[in-house]
Amino acid sequence: MALKASELQVGDTYTECLVEDLKRTQIVMYAGASGDYNPVHTDQLFTEKVAGYPSVFAHGMLTMGMTGRMVTNYVGDGRLTKYGVRFTSQVWPGDTLNSTATVEGIEDGIVNLKVETTNQDGALVLSGYAAARVD
Repeated sequence: MALKASELQVGDTYTECLVEDLKRTQIVMYAGASGDYNPVHTDQLFTEKVAGYPSVFAHGMLTMGMTGRMVTNYVGDGRLTKYGVRFTSQVWPGDTLNSTATVEGIEDGIVNLKVETTNQDGALVLSGYAAARVD
């Protein structure tokens, strides 16, 4: 069912859990799907010994994709007109991610949303915006 502009108000929110306990396997599967085999996402030894991180970490685009799915779950497929994000913190294996879309405005059949994704500690890992057609 499509969102209706008449049913939306500035400040309305939609929240969804994107992933509980992100697995290393999911990160490696994304590497395969995207073709991005940067060793900081797939090679524990490289990541610790060379790059100096405590663990491999998720691709930013994996987080963006999961957040984008939340947005389309809210507004409906084929309705998104703009979507952009900024990665604000790394996402680690074991993280649980929750995302919220907040209505910032509705004009001429377009809803503008603020989008935020946080980890289990409440740390912001992604911030951004989206716009979508509404009936």
